[in-house]
Amino acid sequence: MTKSNFKDAVAKSAKALWKSLPLILGTILLVSLISILIPKSFYTSVFSKNIFLDSFIGSIIGSISAGTPITSYIFGGEMLTQGVSLLAVTAFLVAWVTVGIIQLPAEIAILGKKFALLRNITSFILSIVVAIITILILGVFK
Repeated sequence: MTKSNFKDAVAKSAKALWKSLPLILGTILLVSLISILIPKSFYTSVFSKNIFLDSFIGSIIGSISAGTPITSYIFGGEMLTQGVSLLAVTAFLVAWVTVGIIQLPAEIAILGKKFALLRNITSFILSIVVAIITILILGVFK
């Protein structure tokens, strides 16, 4: 790669980042607002102790809520101490971090509709699969 090509690539990347900055900032603000508006007690009242239903509900709520990986450890620990099953918490947290219904419009604008939808659907399905596999593995090692 020549010096000229490198400069062009950096300039194009900077321009693309600058154009998407309002979308990214708006998404971050919206996610923060949703996280504050929905109380933690809501999550614990929704789960029914049914393995399949809890993983599905956990994935749906996690997909809508959206959050950051760093806060997920604290949030997951709080949910576990309030009696929510590990399966539901795992499904919720994986979807919370990987699926983004709230940020979907920004993701579509930046990455394209087909890619964004396919990524979110795949992440949703895999959040349920990961939760079930996690419980099976922990059941084997107990």
